[in-house]
Amino acid sequence: KNMPREINQESLNLMASILMTAKTKEECQSLLYDILTRQELQAVSQRITVAKMLFEKKVYVDIVQATGASTATISRVNRSLHEGAGGYAGALKKLNAVNTQDVQL
Repeated sequence: KNMPREINQESLNLMASILMTAKTKEECQSLLYDILTRQELQAVSQRITVAKMLFEKKVYVDIVQATGASTATISRVNRSLHEGAGGYAGALKKLNAVNTQDVQL
């Protein structure tokens, strides 16, 4: 997996552990509101939406229209989706599986 080395691993572990304490979507959102600035929340949310659309095989022009993301951002997210640590792809596969189960019920 392609993890950046310049990140303090102990701090990253703490952050991951803190995020994992959230049991509901609301608890997770509360943590994110406290941890990130409004601008960071917007940027991260946009990148996640871009990743979801790329995962769904949407084309750049549709992603730009839907999200307002630049093609540079879309390209960076696409690179992370395919060559990164596997976080986007793993989470989106899990989310897709949960949504598929919900539809089948």
